[in-house]
Amino acid sequence: MNNKEKFKLWISNNLADKSGTTSSYIASLDWLSDKFYEKNKITKKSIFEIEDISLISNLHTEVKKIQRDKNSFIYNKEAPSYGEKYFYSASLNKYKEFLKSKYKIDDVETKSKMNLQPITNQKDFNISDFQTACKNAGLVYTDQLITRFVSSLLTKPFVILTGLSGSGKTKLAQSFVQWISQEKSQYRIIPVGADWTNREPLLGYPNALKPEEYVKPDSGVIDLILQASSNPGLPHFLILDEMNLSHVERYFADFLSVMESNEGIPLYDEKKEVKNGVPPKLSVPANLFIIGTVNIDETTNMFSPKVLDRANTIEFRINGNQMKGFLNESKELNMHALLEDDKKTGKGANMAQGFIDLSTNKSFATEDKDEINATLLKFFGELQKTGAEFGYRSASEILRLINQLNALDHEFTTSEKLDIAIMQKLLPKLHGSRRKLSPILETLGNFCAKDSKGIADKFRKGDYNFTEEEILYPLSLEKISRMYKGAIDNGFASYAEA
Repeated sequence: MNNKEKFKLWISNNLADKSGTTSSYIASLDWLSDKFYEKNKITKKSIFEIEDISLISNLHTEVKKIQRDKNSFIYNKEAPSYGEKYFYSASLNKYKEFLKSKYKIDDVETKSKMNLQPITNQKDFNISDFQTACKNAGLVYTDQLITRFVSSLLTKPFVILTGLSGSGKTKLAQSFVQWISQEKSQYRIIPVGADWTNREPLLGYPNALKPEEYVKPDSGVIDLILQASSNPGLPHFLILDEMNLSHVERYFADFLSVMESNEGIPLYDEKKEVKNGVPPKLSVPANLFIIGTVNIDETTNMFSPKVLDRANTIEFRINGNQMKGFLNESKELNMHALLEDDKKTGKGANMAQGFIDLSTNKSFATEDKDEINATLLKFFGELQKTGAEFGYRSASEILRLINQLNALDHEFTTSEKLDIAIMQKLLPKLHGSRRKLSPILETLGNFCAKDSKGIADKFRKGDYNFTEEEILYPLSLEKISRMYKGAIDNGFASYAEA
């Protein structure tokens, strides 16, 4: 049976008054098919061959406008149901209901978004194109920071952006997802609320009063995940802004669990029949990338080791030279520069499949393996003294991060790649009292220089030049120095700081 025949059967089963209605609906839709074929660039010969609900919705909107125009073809005496000008709108509305019933979908836009066709002329992912796009948009980031961010996403699809408020954490996430997406439906930017005490804001809940209904969250996260599952060749992004306004484990525990188990998130009893397209178990696909932005102050909550262990944590800081450059060359932000002329498709959308291909590479770093392993073992031994040592998962992800950094930028030295890995995967779990941390931080600081003599004495002063050639890991040493100063001044230190 084709859709026209199925539609006839659906009408006869669902309408109380069937006298002449079925044939009138069919005739009306056939008439509309001829009139709208060229105007709307429909590639099908008949409306009944269209299964995209959004296209039918567009036709419905146009028909409702035309119904008010007495010069329109609807008032043609040869038209079916002449004199019943609202019948065409009713016919389209019934056909939409039929399609929703056919696919068990209650959201008009969901069906059209479920199957996206990647834009043509796909090419390999090139980080320099995004770096250039950021500069054109007036965004002020170093090339290294951008490369760290993208490499972290490719290593594991969960990244936390922390650091100074107003330093561009959310803008970096927003700019990348806009640049690489071909449709807005590929991403959601969701502000986390302080009242998020369970998973309902992200995953909804089964309706106890209507067992056939699952209440989807207004955030659209379930639709985003379902769309990502239907389009494995395209990246999808969930950005949780101010992620730590509530305790992360309260609303995000299911996601943290499936990151390791690769199992689905159970939503409701499999024996129930839910009509709005929500499956009983929600699988989180590999092409869904989660980015959390974090500010640290008296209104926020700290991350547990469980969360930090599953993410790459990137800290945003601004030094004096960067602020001077910004003030001298500041220009208005133009996020449209990240998009094509249609203002919908990102300029990097033709690299989306290349980005996904890179993310599937789970190889470990092979270059300079001996140096990398020796450095990690050295840090492991020292971190173990505070109970902040890393496990097999972190070790594997460090090696993959180094491999991804090398894939995006071959000019990174081994020391630079190790520096980034130490900063993002090893130091974030450090916190504690002055007595506990100070000796550890001094030793770790010594590890960051070629010649460790007197390094601790130098960074105690707080004005040490971290760019000197003798420094192996300047990012890490600068952070260790700040943490050390915090421990001395306040009696306590943590990686997270305001």
